Amino acid sequence: MKHFTAIVGLLFVQTQLCVAENTITQEESTNSDAQKNIREIVVESSLVQRNYSEISNPVHIISGAELENVGTQSLGELVDSKLGIASSDYGPAVGQPIIRGLSGPRVRVLHNGLVIRDVSNLGADHVNDVDLNSAEQIEVVRGPSALLFNNGAIGGIINVVDGIIAEEDITTSEFQVGAESQSVNDGSAYNFSYKANLGGLNVKLAHKTSDFGDYDIPIGALAHADEHHDDGEEPLEDEEEHHDDEATTLANSDYELTKSKLGISRVGDWGFAGISYSESEVIMGIPFHTEPADAHPEEGGVHEDHEDERIFAFTDSSKFDVKGEFNLDNSVINNVMLHARVSDYMHSEQHAEDADHDAVDAPSDEHPEHEEGPTVFSTEATEISLNFNLAGAQSHSIMLNFAEQEASIIGHEAFMNPSSTQEYTIGYFRSQKIAGLDISLGLRHDRASRDGSVTHHDEDHADEDHADEDHADEELEIDTYNIDKSYTSLALSVSRDITEALNLKMGLARVSRAPADVELFINGPHLSTGRFEVGNPNLDTEQATNIDLAARYETDQFFAEITFFSNDVDNYIYLQDETEEEHTTHTAGESDPHMGLTLAEYLQKDATLTGYEIELGTSFQFWNGDLMMSVARDSVKAEFNDKTHVPRIVPSRNIATVAYNEDDFNVRLLLKDVEQQTNIGAGEQATDGYTMLDIDMNKTFSVGAKTAFNVSLFANNLLDESARNHSSFVKDNVPLPGRNLGIKLSATF
Repeated sequence: MKHFTAIVGLLFVQTQLCVAENTITQEESTNSDAQKNIREIVVESSLVQRNYSEISNPVHIISGAELENVGTQSLGELVDSKLGIASSDYGPAVGQPIIRGLSGPRVRVLHNGLVIRDVSNLGADHVNDVDLNSAEQIEVVRGPSALLFNNGAIGGIINVVDGIIAEEDITTSEFQVGAESQSVNDGSAYNFSYKANLGGLNVKLAHKTSDFGDYDIPIGALAHADEHHDDGEEPLEDEEEHHDDEATTLANSDYELTKSKLGISRVGDWGFAGISYSESEVIMGIPFHTEPADAHPEEGGVHEDHEDERIFAFTDSSKFDVKGEFNLDNSVINNVMLHARVSDYMHSEQHAEDADHDAVDAPSDEHPEHEEGPTVFSTEATEISLNFNLAGAQSHSIMLNFAEQEASIIGHEAFMNPSSTQEYTIGYFRSQKIAGLDISLGLRHDRASRDGSVTHHDEDHADEDHADEDHADEELEIDTYNIDKSYTSLALSVSRDITEALNLKMGLARVSRAPADVELFINGPHLSTGRFEVGNPNLDTEQATNIDLAARYETDQFFAEITFFSNDVDNYIYLQDETEEEHTTHTAGESDPHMGLTLAEYLQKDATLTGYEIELGTSFQFWNGDLMMSVARDSVKAEFNDKTHVPRIVPSRNIATVAYNEDDFNVRLLLKDVEQQTNIGAGEQATDGYTMLDIDMNKTFSVGAKTAFNVSLFANNLLDESARNHSSFVKDNVPLPGRNLGIKLSATF
């Protein structure tokens, strides 16, 4: 972080010399005010450089103005209210997106078009390494049509766009500062951003720091795994007293983050070229953590009581990007886009005897009761993408991509040996109008090569002392693998305007995905999920055949959209928990190779996911502004071909929205009714439904043509509902936060 601070300091000095040369024109101020009314913005997708209304693929675009009106949230929380999109949370800092019931490596998270190669797929408690500060928009592509933008994205993609490398000259300088406060966690956040053209160079920088404590939960929200009452059975008197004294704060649910980024570019008739650097530090509590039975033999079984100790994670990451577009304007190629990134990511988990969370700033090797020290997850990755925009009346391009990644886990809780991955891609995209049809075609061929190994422990020695390294080496057996997969994917989407108000769409796709390294090589205790997870190096490539049918009707006062989808996935990869009977059998003997944890294995079986997304709404002039009201519903059903249910699938949801926009004032009320999930897989428990009521409002005050002040008020879970996320691995132990009231202030000069 000190390197970034030094660079910012030098730039700030130069800024003071140049800022007098840049004034904000009245035209720019008018454009800024217009952006406050989201419905008036013509939003363009950075992925295909086309307006939202012209894109035939199922897309959500969350504008920067909408992001400014809500409190600091995880990526999953931000997209959770959009149709077909959900989140698998692990406390407030972690929210891994789910698209149409698909998650993990089937959903790719991008930053400015390139994959974020962190370790979020290695653990449910790992954050997505995204910086949402000063983001211009978030783009979500649902379904396998996302293959147009990345490989293996059977579920879809989420692209965070911040334009840190300016592709057009910045004509006016702008400096923004902001502050935020939240009640549910006594949290605060501060940020600033700056952009200007200094001596012909476009400069953008942004910084944010946040500090959020343990969050409040409704009374009775904590589950008691040891208390199961049959229907009609009354709880014991002491159990009732225990519930009365139940905690209203979730321990180890705090987090702090510091994120900074800087971009510099040059623009000319020839195109643009630029570089950017970003770094991030996060300290977060781990609200759920198990320990193997042999870690506390005197207590017998799995130890889960951590009231007197601090369990936390420290992450440190950096990214360096080079990006440019070069105009050729010849008879074959219009322009060439180059984007390269080098990233380095570290995530460390450890214990600290510090229940008050004081003086815990970074990993330490001193652990009075945990001499094993921290477990460190790390990745180093390089990715290079070339996009050739071909000449012609229609839009078509050829894409080449190469990515290389090294992943390792070192420490007492390492559950996977180091692995390396190389990916090669050649793709072709074409879009044009034929006989009134808007047709988009995507074709790509991918090759993924993964090198890894699996260590097998001799179960006969599971209960013996392993302190002797020579003896430990004798009982280990390591199998090495080089797994090379090649596959071709195809997506076709067709849309047609039947009338000025009615549009019909159809999407067809055949998308393949190679197994991820964690699905192949994991073999050990994964304590953040309470499981002993076992991969399978013999897993085959997933192949998804998808069809989307959609109709959209829109007039001046009424809009409606309905989408049906069916996704047949051959060789669907899933994590299967053992049953209670199987777990009892494993733990009954003198030696338990799974250390008292639930055995979970990566398996394959053909599966079918079907569902729909419906939204109806109206908008009309009301008072001095516009009032919009809508009701929506999304639902997905996921079954294996043997009619059993796929585990951890999101339940059906009903979403009602009321929004009022009047010049520089906006208010939105969102009611989300999540239904009970009873379609459960083997080893799962049903999850009750819940209702979330959120409200946010925003007001902008302009002071002349150069200064604007913005005030946002927000309230989440206003009903203080006790809620659990069915798709979360830790739903019983990590409920969703209680009522949260917050305020955000910002000033733009």
